[in-house]
Amino acid sequence: MQYLVLKMKTHAHRDLVAAKIKFMFKDLEKKISKLRFGSIDDKRKNKLQPLIDYIQEKVNRDEAIQLHFICTHNSRRSQFGQVWAKVAAGHFNIEIDSYSGGVEVTACNERTINSLIRYGFTILKQGNNNPKYMVNWGTGNLITLFSKLVDDDSNPEENFAAIMTCSHADENCPVVFGSEKRISITYEDPGVGDGTDDEERTYDQRSEEIATDLFYVFSKIKK
Repeated sequence: MQYLVLKMKTHAHRDLVAAKIKFMFKDLEKKISKLRFGSIDDKRKNKLQPLIDYIQEKVNRDEAIQLHFICTHNSRRSQFGQVWAKVAAGHFNIEIDSYSGGVEVTACNERTINSLIRYGFTILKQGNNNPKYMVNWGTGNLITLFSKLVDDDSNPEENFAAIMTCSHADENCPVVFGSEKRISITYEDPGVGDGTDDEERTYDQRSEEIATDLFYVFSKIKK
């Protein structure tokens, strides 16, 4: 569902967000209710504070919030970030746009997609070579995942926060043109579990870690 009226009163805007999120799939809603984002340690909270500050400043100014999650191949961690940022923001009735990109184009890893499905998302695949995945978590809630470069046409050109989710991209993409803020919030690559007995658990743990961080972030925003 797209909002056709872009300039609206803030309270009306929030009402629309709330109307969307109440249609979240029940299984996903139950799992989200079990997230323990209040248990994040102080060291991690300090890493997340720049993102909280950025979002809060945007909310205070009633400006659009664009979050761009970046990792090397745009196949795992940045995709999780793009999805969970949108879900967490909606949960707390904050309207954002989330994006993802990389320094190389590969494909959104199917293990990433399977982890999201296990969490309760419904996903439709389109195409075979770097397919697009339509991720749905309830009526009117939809986001498209596929591997792309940071400067892909589908990503914002300016006025966004660049959130670096892996140390390799953080080191090898020192400048993200158009970004207002560069924030390093890195995670271990779930790809370390590929082909092992721990594969599913590794992806699910990374997804939940990213979800927990982002739910914590949006829980701190004062509207």
